[in-house]
Amino acid sequence: MTSPTPHVPGRDQIRRAPKVLLHDHLDGGLRPGTIVDLALASGYDGLPETEPDKLGIWFREAADSGSLERYLETFAHTCAVMQTREALVRVAAECAEDLAADGVVYAEVRYAPEQHLEAGLTLEEVVEAVNEGFREGELRARQDGHRIRVGALLTAMRHAARSLEIAELANRYREQGVVGFDIAGAEAGFPPTRHLDAFEYLKRENNHFTIHAGEAFGLPSIWQAIQWCGADRLGHGVRIIDDIEVSEDGGVKLGRLASYVRDKRIPLELCPTSNLQTGAAASYAEHPIGLLRKLHFRATVNTDNRLMSGTSMSHEFEKLGEAFGYTLDDMQWFTVNAMKSAFIPFDERLAMINEVIKPGYAELKSEWLFQQTAATSVSSASAG
Repeated sequence: MTSPTPHVPGRDQIRRAPKVLLHDHLDGGLRPGTIVDLALASGYDGLPETEPDKLGIWFREAADSGSLERYLETFAHTCAVMQTREALVRVAAECAEDLAADGVVYAEVRYAPEQHLEAGLTLEEVVEAVNEGFREGELRARQDGHRIRVGALLTAMRHAARSLEIAELANRYREQGVVGFDIAGAEAGFPPTRHLDAFEYLKRENNHFTIHAGEAFGLPSIWQAIQWCGADRLGHGVRIIDDIEVSEDGGVKLGRLASYVRDKRIPLELCPTSNLQTGAAASYAEHPIGLLRKLHFRATVNTDNRLMSGTSMSHEFEKLGEAFGYTLDDMQWFTVNAMKSAFIPFDERLAMINEVIKPGYAELKSEWLFQQTAATSVSSASAG
């Protein structure tokens, strides 16, 4: 008797599978209804739509427009309504709830404290409000039967000059829910080496950081992030594919940078839907994640901006399953990769893998096997 052929999981199984998210922006994941409520409460009258469903559509269409100006405008609206303590607590709590409802068991959510100071909050008050929201969201998720742990990544904007200040902030709050540091913003013209003082400080403090690199600018951005700055992970990193040659007969040759990234097991925070919007791939089937998975890079699956991309972790895995035939084994591989790459202590990562992730996938696989057995029995009985 042969073993059943592994199957591509359906939408419900994907949603229930334990997932780990490393690259998600707080200001890119608000509920449209929350944006409308917060705009009304704060007196912000710049929204393009005031009906939640229409507003959600506007965000997705603006992000898909191909216009950088329209894409950046979307964040102007979300940040505009995230300027008070109450707003930040609410947005962070809802973020944790939404991720947990989608089966995410561990998430690192990033945001730039410097973008939430317009109403008079201090950097410290911003961090404390977001941390409070995450804890509240974790509690609500548990009450709803879900489990999630959320860590914060503090982001500095690469076009600004506050990276060392934000790195010091991340270090001060590292025992209070902040797990690491990031820089984000336009890559072209703003190389990560402009922020070497922040990265050198974090290394001296034995702290963790990721760098947005290799999304739009390509291999030089990746090289600087790793070799000059010492990034623990690459935010996106999808352009590493430019250092990989595939011959007509299917042979693969890795350049020196790609080999280094794979050999050193440097995690890639890949965001398929977002990458389609920014032109890094023409379709899910053509996304570099397919080849990177085959070549065993430390690839992870992420959402980037759930509102702008109209996505979730379940949506990302569903699309990848359709494109590449990924099974529950593949989902588990990506998920374990992500958990191994998280910025929490080793023993805590190991516990999540052995006590939450692997048992969760084992349960889903056994569920499918029993369904297959039942279906075979019914078929045999009918034939008899």
